[in-house]
Formats: sequence, C-alpha cells, structure tokens
Amino acid sequence: MKKNLTDILYKAGVVEVVGSTDIAIESISFNSSKIPTDCLFVAIMGTKVDGHSYIQDAIDKGAIAIVCEIFPEHKAPNITYVRVQNSSFALGHICSNYFDHPSQKLKLVGVTGTNGKTTTASLLYKMFLMLGYKVGLISTISNIINDEIYPATHTTPDPFVLNGLLAKMVEMGCAYCFMEVSSHAICQHRIAGLEFSGAIFSNITHDHLDYHKTFKNYIKAKKGFFDNLTFKAFALTNIDDINGRIMVQNTKAKKYYYSLQSPADFKCRIVENQFGGMQLNLDGDKFWCRLMGKFNAYNLTAIYGAALLLGQNRDEIITLLSDLESVEGRLESFIDRNKVVAIVDYAHTPDALKNVLSTIASIRSGNEKIITVVGAGGDRDKTKRPAMAKIAVNKSDKVVLTSDNPRYEDAETIMNEMLAGVVVSKRKKVLMIENRKEAIKTAYALANPGDIILIAGKGHEKYQDIKGVKTPFDDKQIINDLMNL
Repeated sequence: MKKNLTDILYKAGVVEVVGSTDIAIESISFNSSKIPTDCLFVAIMGTKVDGHSYIQDAIDKGAIAIVCEIFPEHKAPNITYVRVQNSSFALGHICSNYFDHPSQKLKLVGVTGTNGKTTTASLLYKMFLMLGYKVGLISTISNIINDEIYPATHTTPDPFVLNGLLAKMVEMGCAYCFMEVSSHAICQHRIAGLEFSGAIFSNITHDHLDYHKTFKNYIKAKKGFFDNLTFKAFALTNIDDINGRIMVQNTKAKKYYYSLQSPADFKCRIVENQFGGMQLNLDGDKFWCRLMGKFNAYNLTAIYGAALLLGQNRDEIITLLSDLESVEGRLESFIDRNKVVAIVDYAHTPDALKNVLSTIASIRSGNEKIITVVGAGGDRDKTKRPAMAKIAVNKSDKVVLTSDNPRYEDAETIMNEMLAGVVVSKRKKVLMIENRKEAIKTAYALANPGDIILIAGKGHEKYQDIKGVKTPFDDKQIINDLMNL
C-alpha cells in the first residue's frame, strides 16, 4: 500500500523538513532491522535504545525518508528528513494516517486500569458477538477479528500493528472493537492518532513502578488516556476506586460512573457468591452469572454500563451477562473427584492477589484449607515481591513460593525477596520450591478433600520466560493432569 509522505504527516507535529515530501511510502518502521522497500523510518528515543543511532543503518537497508527529533549531522543525498517534536507521538498519527484512520470507521472502546482490563474487554467482545455484531478484540491474551485469532505480543500493540489490525477489522465489517489500553502504551503514545468512542477505568493499584518510578506517574499515565478523549466519547469510571474521579476530572468526554458501594449511574450488589458463580442485583434486576468474586461483579457492571452507553437493549444485556463465561486464566476453577478445588488466576500484583484470596475466603464454607502457589516476575517491579508474599501468607493456610517468569534474574533470589515480606513467626506456613511444576504438584499433594488451591501469577500464559528462552509451560494443563480431568 503506497501513501504520499505529505498525507501521512498530518498532525504529526512536524517542525522542519529537508527534502521532498512528495514521495510514495510503502511501509513504516521504527525498527532498523525491519526495513522494507521504500520505507519511512521513525527514530524513537526509547528507554533502552535510541533509534537516532540507527538512522544510517535504516537508510542503508532501503529507507527513503526519516522522521526524527534531532537531525543527523550528516544527511544522505536523496533522502527526506522530517524533524518532529516527539517521534513516538508522530508515529501514532503517521500510522493512523497511513491506514486511513480506521478508528474513526468503527466504535473503538478502550479499557484501562491495573486489574480487570482483559476480562472487561474480552467479555464485551463476546457479548457483542452474541448480540450479532462483527467485532474485534485487542488484548493481552490475543487479538481477534470476528473469530480469527492473531497472536498478541503486547497488551497494546505498536502503532503500525495496531492501526493495521483496526484497518483489517474495518475491512472485515466490524462495527465495534474492544481494546486493552496499558499505561506503557499511553506513555509511549502507541494510541496517539486513535479516536475512541468510549473509555472504561477499572481500578488502579501499585504496579509497573519499575517503569513509571512513582505511583503518581502511574496515575498520571492512566489519566492521560481520559484527558485526550473527545466530547463525542463516553468515559465510564469505577467511582468506588479512590482515583476513579481523578481519572475523568479533565476529560471532555461525557462522564458516567459505576459502583458496588456508592450512588452511581450503574449500580450492582452481590446477593450470593459461590465457586460456580454469583447472583447479582444490577440496577434492580436479579440474575445468576457464571463468574465469581467481587472484582468480577465490578467487571460485569462496567460491561453492562458500556453496553447501554453503546445503545444496546437493557433486557438483552442482562440475559447475555448470565451466559458469559470466565476469561481464560482469570479465576478459572477446576474440581476433582475428591472435591479439591483448584483456581488458576493471572493475579500478579498485590491487589489482584488480595482480591482473589478474599474472594476464595468469602466463598469457602467451613474449614477448607487455602493453599497458594505464587511467584513474581523477574526484571519487573521489585517492590511488589514482599507485599505479594505477605498477602499470600496472611490469607492462606499454606503458601508455596515458586518461580514465575524469572527472565534474566535468578529465581531463588526473587523467592527470597518475596520471603522477606513474611514475618518470622509465619514462615512455617511457607515452602520454597523453585521448579514451578513441582510446586504445583506439592500443593496438590498437600490438599485434602474440599481444600482450595490457588495457582497465581501466570493465568493464560503458555510458557515460562527463563534467561530469554520461552519454554512451554501451562499451569492449567499441569493441574488438569494431576486431577485427571
């Protein structure tokens, strides 16, 4: 697909141009190792690598135009150089222009927050499919266009992939797309140039401080998503979260609120909570759903509110909410012949782990033991490691600390950093087993009939990331094999 450079620079924040913009661009790249013929190379100042260092390399491989924040000292002949205020911001708009603004041709709804993004976006996708629409999904687990799955590598893809997916959705007749919006994507301008019809805020707790450095910066990143909405969009926020109002205080979008505790536009109450599901009272209507737990009640309320704001019939929404099933790796439960319950969940932050364990505690009926298997990811926010172990020990009868995705860190070191959060008097409740498969097998061996095992941290993931190698690994498969399910 060829596009004139002049046309794709619209709203990119151009400061200065050297050379002609009346040239045909066939592709866009910000990775100098991937330079197709007649490519526009965008030099991004990343956190680890500065793309400006690779401008000549990109030209040598066939780039015919360069977008950058600082012109190189020596400019190659017959190459167009475009200086912009911010290359990441420019890339978002350039990609949107290149693909003819696909986000304006369907209703794009973004979901942001620390926890609940995947469930909310995925279940909205499923609901709108059930309503008879052609729908797209962009999520941590997978990117889907109607029923065709495209593997996901990031929660929010880079602007070229993202706009390409949206353009494909438009081509295939999608009326809606539901999308997870990560704080990294907001800061890195991956969503620049997109037009959202709606935005949903779930909650915010300490996470990604390895990247954002402070919780204030993390909040500011999430808020930036709502600050950039247009007056045509809706902003739906969880008013029970302490930062729920802050998210929307400067937005131009129409504000709406959902809640389990406070007066709101969309109000829900849990009537009954079991491992098999919940009975909810949603704006006066009682119904059973297949999901469990307070945080899922929040997710379903957000889905209900968003569907109404998108013009769907209330009675149909309520009916479909009762049919929605849990998203893979999000509070998925399995029961063996001895009534041992195993729950696999993606909980990888202190708040998410606390929510899952609180849900389990609220549902258990008597003296069943709670056995938690949990680790923490390497090369990520270290501050949450002791907090997660402390929560696990305080809310479980037995805890098995194990490996998660250690990446380039030593798994045993990570486990010891987690253990530091457990007071000495409670360490007798803790086992440390680095091999994750052995840790799960040990937890199952410790379980008596009726006991509950939580396997936390990886959820839907089908691998372990160790020293740069992703080895096949599936928590669900391991527990299913042990239970002979």
